[in-house]
Amino acid sequence: MKLYYSPGACSLAAHIALREADRNFDLERVDLRTHRTASGGDFCAINPKGYVPALRVDGPASPVLTENAAILQYIADLVPQSGLAPASNTIGRYFLQEMLSFILGELHKQFSPLFSPETPAPTAARARRKIGERFGYLEELLAKRRFILGETFTVAECYLFAVLRWCERFELDLAQWPALDAYFHRIAARPAVHAALEAEGLIERKRVRRSA
Repeated sequence: MKLYYSPGACSLAAHIALREADRNFDLERVDLRTHRTASGGDFCAINPKGYVPALRVDGPASPVLTENAAILQYIADLVPQSGLAPASNTIGRYFLQEMLSFILGELHKQFSPLFSPETPAPTAARARRKIGERFGYLEELLAKRRFILGETFTVAECYLFAVLRWCERFELDLAQWPALDAYFHRIAARPAVHAALEAEGLIERKRVRRSA
């Protein structure tokens, strides 16, 4: 498998999920401005939508899967015993799909205007208010449980964490929502998350001391 990603973008969710699932995979960085891959390829020939993530899966013709909700569930289903997603055709699976849709439509898309310097100030302010309202919902949810669906880590955590990382960039102080803030730091402390952040150059690699 190969994951096409951009450092710190929403593709971080799929990257974390692959590491949580303990899968073997290759990474290829994408420049989203030029749509060129690190190896010099045309990313739009790989994903005509032009954005990450894109996952080239193993199998005949090596098809490419796009969109976080689909990719995350695909990764979880590769290792069903991992608990990264409830079993298919159960109510738990539909709750997972509900939360993935919420993260995409009510959080990820609300952040989108903030990334553009051309966004008018009133539009950016409305987006910030909407984000705060959605954080209020998550605050109530996470005050009662350890993870989004309960006490088990799922791929929904991978996506929400990737989105929550953008708060610092846009000066949204998570401390306003203590349960959500504690959740963010709890997810950040996971080894797979730390490894993904290191691999994307988002945190410094640990220096290994050599004995004299």
